[in-house]
Amino acid sequence: MVNLENSAFAVSEKGYYGNYGGAWIPEMLYPNVEELRQNYLQIIYQAEFQEEFNLLLRDYVGRPTPLYFANRLSEKYNTNIYLKREDLCHTGAHKVNNTIGQILLAKRLGKNKIVAETGAGQHGVATATVCALMGIECIVYMGEVDIERQAPNVARMKMLGAEVRPAKSGSRTLKDATNEAMRHWINNPVDTHYIIGSVVGPHPYPDMVARFQSVISEEIRKQMFEHIGTELPDYVIACVGGGSNAAGTYFHYLDEPDVKIIAAEAAGHGVKTDKSAATTFLGKPGVLHGSKSLLMQTYDGQVIEPHSISAGLDYPGIGPLHAHLWESGRAQFLAITDDEAMQAGMNLAKLEGIIPAIESSHALAALDYLDLRNNETVVISLSGRGDKDLSTYMKYL
Repeated sequence: MVNLENSAFAVSEKGYYGNYGGAWIPEMLYPNVEELRQNYLQIIYQAEFQEEFNLLLRDYVGRPTPLYFANRLSEKYNTNIYLKREDLCHTGAHKVNNTIGQILLAKRLGKNKIVAETGAGQHGVATATVCALMGIECIVYMGEVDIERQAPNVARMKMLGAEVRPAKSGSRTLKDATNEAMRHWINNPVDTHYIIGSVVGPHPYPDMVARFQSVISEEIRKQMFEHIGTELPDYVIACVGGGSNAAGTYFHYLDEPDVKIIAAEAAGHGVKTDKSAATTFLGKPGVLHGSKSLLMQTYDGQVIEPHSISAGLDYPGIGPLHAHLWESGRAQFLAITDDEAMQAGMNLAKLEGIIPAIESSHALAALDYLDLRNNETVVISLSGRGDKDLSTYMKYL
């Protein structure tokens, strides 16, 4: 884990990326969040922590994950496309990088219970996994809609010993699961640590999660050099809901202006419909789940219910780092519809023998929006595997 304190995109002392971030929290959560803020950097950069974290990433998670040259996909787009295979991590997605880090942090803070939220279920599975590994009680909140469409991951969580509690309010998806997890944390502040799964929430969560996920781009740089003799691709592409896999993919390229950063958001049925989750196209500044960012909201500030065929991107906001990347122009954001993502996912399956998570399929669909040249190099974060989404793929077919 590299410490980029001098980055132009590093978080400020008060937890802001440009105009976005901070800790907008109820008084009852202040002790928990302040305890984290005061201790997280000191703890995670201790030699003992780093040794345990890196050992688990290597021997338990299976890192480094491969950077795979997708030959047939490259031929289709007449360019050089590499896939960062986060789908090959233990548990099937990048989420475990963060849950390993946070469970080690929680133990050092003396917490013996864990609460988490999940949308697609990958973060819930990753949280349940590390809680089983460490022998710690685990409660995961998940929207009723997501429980139905992500049944395999619900079964995994229960098999791993976690209690899965349904969120029955609102759209009954990720936003509502996050609401319930935060309420639980407020009511159990002393013995419970909240493992947030994305670069959202009050400071220091967006920064902390990005640091744990930065192993992705740290590996990409080394692997790119091994493949082509330079650490710098022309493009790095990732899907963005809250944005943890994207933050990890971009992290070590933020201060490399020659590397174009592409963020694929979930447009759902289209940005001109009422069923979308493309926050940079439809959102405006607001506060949700403890931080100021871009948020899909009504004129009077009520959250607009998002829609995406992908449970992991079905969120009405983005992390404050991504809002800053959008506002500063450092990243280009694309709105990918359900249909475009599903076609891209099935295309990868037929061309490369890899079935991606529908979240990752949004990143793959970004290729159709770029003016790619045959000598350019593209790295796409394949953030998760498609096992959990097979029923959705089959219904679509």
